[in-house]
Amino acid sequence: MPMTDDQILEALKQADAIRTGHFVLTSGRHSGTYVQCARILEDPALTTKLARTAVDRLPAGLDIDMVAAPAVGGLIIGFAVAQALGVKFIFSEREHGKMVFRRAFEVPAGARVLVVEDVVTTGGSVGEVIDLVETAGGTVVGVVSLIDRGGEKKFSSEFWPLLRLEVESWDPETCGLCEAGVPVYSPGSRRLS
Repeated sequence: MPMTDDQILEALKQADAIRTGHFVLTSGRHSGTYVQCARILEDPALTTKLARTAVDRLPAGLDIDMVAAPAVGGLIIGFAVAQALGVKFIFSEREHGKMVFRRAFEVPAGARVLVVEDVVTTGGSVGEVIDLVETAGGTVVGVVSLIDRGGEKKFSSEFWPLLRLEVESWDPETCGLCEAGVPVYSPGSRRLS
């Protein structure tokens, strides 16, 4: 049975996945709240339920050939969604700061691809994966994420987050936490190379 929004939020709380402090998000924006989805993805049974819920919430009749996800955040949930769909899974990685498909991963021409991510704020990483898929000749049928942190997205595909959390974020230049001298922590994966 698919999980409800309340059950997903409760799972986040139980896993201590919603953190408070001063964070640099993967997008480069600052926030006083960080959603550490890796904490709920530590549980394979829960991850499988979340993935099944994501698949159950997709529009009926959506034809999907493969799932693509950005490393590092989208790896586990992307794999689980692909498994629930019964399709192939590939992931992109940063190489010299640029998102690329490595490991001989290929998107066949005409493949219908679902992009999966853990948390989306601006959608920068998702947008990069969409560009990779389209450059390879694939078609992005939509985007799934565990969490939508709110705000404007940098991609134009259909978007189906499991849970929307309106979490405030700021440009570093206007961050009150920086101004107050609160130490900053950068838990995201953008700076991995």
